[in-house]
Amino acid sequence: MTAPHDVPTESRAVPGLDGDVEVITDRWGVPHVYATTRHDAYVAQGFQAARDRLFQIDLWRRRGLGRLSEVFGSRFLAQDRATRLFLYRGDMRSEWLAYGNAARDVVSAFVSGVNAYVDWALQVPDERLPPEFAALGHTPAHWAPDDVVRIRTHGLLYNAEQELGRALTVRDLGAAAEELRSVRDPHTDLVVPDADALAHLTDGVLDVYRLAFAPADFSELAPERAAGSAGSSAPSGSNNWVVSGDRTGTGRPVLANDPHRAVTVPSLRYLTHLEAPGMSVIGAGEPNLPGVSIGHNGRVAFGLTIWPVDHEDLYVYELHPDDDGRYRYRGAWEAFTVVEETTDVAGGDPETVRLTYSRHGPVVHVDPAARVAVAVRAVWLEPGMAPYLASLEYQEAQDVDEFRRALRRWGAPGANQLFASADGDIGWQACALVPRRPGWDGSVPVPGDGRYEWDGFARLEELPGVGNPDAGWFSTSNEENSPDGYDGPTITTDWYSSARHERLVGLLGGDDPVDVVASVRMQGDAMNLHGRRLLDRLSTVTGDMRHADEWAALQAWDGVETADSRAALVFQVWVRRHLRPWLVDRCLERLGADPAAATAARHRLLRADTLFSELRPDLRMVALFGPEDAELLRDGVDATLGAALADIVDLLGDAEWTWGALHRTELRHAVFSHVPDAPPRWRALPSVPRAGSGDTVGLTGHDPSFNAVMGSSFRIAVDVGEWDSTLVLNSPGQSGDPRSSHYDDQLGMWADGEAFPLAYTRDAVLAAAESRLRLTPDS
Repeated sequence: MTAPHDVPTESRAVPGLDGDVEVITDRWGVPHVYATTRHDAYVAQGFQAARDRLFQIDLWRRRGLGRLSEVFGSRFLAQDRATRLFLYRGDMRSEWLAYGNAARDVVSAFVSGVNAYVDWALQVPDERLPPEFAALGHTPAHWAPDDVVRIRTHGLLYNAEQELGRALTVRDLGAAAEELRSVRDPHTDLVVPDADALAHLTDGVLDVYRLAFAPADFSELAPERAAGSAGSSAPSGSNNWVVSGDRTGTGRPVLANDPHRAVTVPSLRYLTHLEAPGMSVIGAGEPNLPGVSIGHNGRVAFGLTIWPVDHEDLYVYELHPDDDGRYRYRGAWEAFTVVEETTDVAGGDPETVRLTYSRHGPVVHVDPAARVAVAVRAVWLEPGMAPYLASLEYQEAQDVDEFRRALRRWGAPGANQLFASADGDIGWQACALVPRRPGWDGSVPVPGDGRYEWDGFARLEELPGVGNPDAGWFSTSNEENSPDGYDGPTITTDWYSSARHERLVGLLGGDDPVDVVASVRMQGDAMNLHGRRLLDRLSTVTGDMRHADEWAALQAWDGVETADSRAALVFQVWVRRHLRPWLVDRCLERLGADPAAATAARHRLLRADTLFSELRPDLRMVALFGPEDAELLRDGVDATLGAALADIVDLLGDAEWTWGALHRTELRHAVFSHVPDAPPRWRALPSVPRAGSGDTVGLTGHDPSFNAVMGSSFRIAVDVGEWDSTLVLNSPGQSGDPRSSHYDDQLGMWADGEAFPLAYTRDAVLAAAESRLRLTPDS
């Protein structure tokens, strides 16, 4: 095996290896692992992931297992209890076999590599541990293989929140109000199976569920130990597309993917390259998992977006009149199952947490006065549902048929898997564990008395998919994409907005050839089709207006939300902060809601963490205004536009009025942003302007303060067959250690919409080599 020349080389003994492993790190921090066995490749992957992301994955493990209190104190007991409530607690044999025969061996090899790095780092902790551990006063823990699969609250899972919001809206305001909240087409077939089940629900029913999924928030710790924020709930989503060789100009397929998640430092994704006999795979996964979920293996390229399957149901129970520990089921009183666990607490005595379960799942809410309890039934608590781990089954597929068969094991999250082979085949397969709900659709909570049960799960072959589509391309963006005539089980009632998909249809359906460069450019596209459509629907607003000039400028705008656009700035501040609340209030008035119900509904409709953050409901509300409302609408537009202009003055002062002046991303370190004497580069990375919004292909969802906290920190465009031409980016960098040169070396490229070639062949890897690590068995 040819070795790289003129690059720094070091050696390290690693327990658990069978033979020598070579890890070449390229100039972008991507590790290329060359091993003589698959086992050794996964050991090296775990070792390297810990080398780059130890603090991140250690914190993820502690949060996911409900073990934050052990090192951070009693403040985290409530979160630990919530998270433990949603751990996988089923049979472990069934769990491991659900991913494939080799899954436990792979995960065991990976965690042994992580543990080997932890042991090495703890030998000289001041030098080798990431600096966050010293700042927070703890050390990393060892992993067990079961830790990886028992954690379930790390992924995008649906739809308890939407189910509760729909229930409250329909109960308090009627089905017509749900049309305002929904992103999908009107729920003309919405049925409430049992209205009594909704009577005692409140927004607080899911507080424990929300806490279980929340990031660890250290903001209330003492200043010298403080850490970051609880994250953001701005709109998420993803795009992917695959184009046949007939449409690319090179004769080779192209596959592109830009998953949208919270933009953080370090990145959610981690690039890796694994080579061993019978295995060759490169791309991105998550740093706490073995393998690759988005990338290619030299034969098949693959990429995914969320297919928002309804994986959660809320069950409402009638409690026994005299016993909070029993609930009615099929005409009898059934006892809840109670699990008690003891946890250590830093700075205090051990504490006992009490976890309650019904036959359907974790109990998240009990109302003794109303004599009701609520539980969450979740598909993702079934065997084989640890998010993304099922990619181990498909990452080595040698053709598209083998790839699609491997998706039979995929469970969570629901995914639109696109694929393309070096043979020229392309396609799409929707995959998830989809429950059958005979006689009901899971859109609202139901009684837990036995009348509303699941009847097994759909087979993959019952779910939609297509091979070599006639159009020569296929794209998904979380939109409703069930094909005409689909008669399988209900997928969801909570699809994402179609705005991004509509734009991609226009881009991909044209006559211009598509290549990897064009794909990267499309991944940053800032055309807001639904924003432009909203303005078109309001184009009849004319007459005597105080802000006629600003209104004319908006009407003349092309809808492209570039960072230097003044119109995009005015539009976004106007719609998000001023027009939307005005529309909601007018619509609630029309529904005749009483003041208390209207206030609660207004809060729900304007919350940033609902799908209402996209523009589709605004379009629907504006459509409710007829010719007789012309004066009302004109005055509303004029008043809200004036308020927005005054708002921008407060927001930007004397700064130039551009979208990028307000809409920016500043990545603040979770720990060091709260440590005043930390080096500036450790505390926060430079703020960068961002184009687009939550409705553009280049999604840059923002929080209420217009901080662009959501988007595609990872992007890839695969040149299928000419693998070294693949373009990729993983911002801000591969490393999570602020002392590393690869901590933020991709941030500038990300801000400029650029990408770099992902080296795959040995020659390309050697040409890009920056350093070499030789791992040897520990004698």
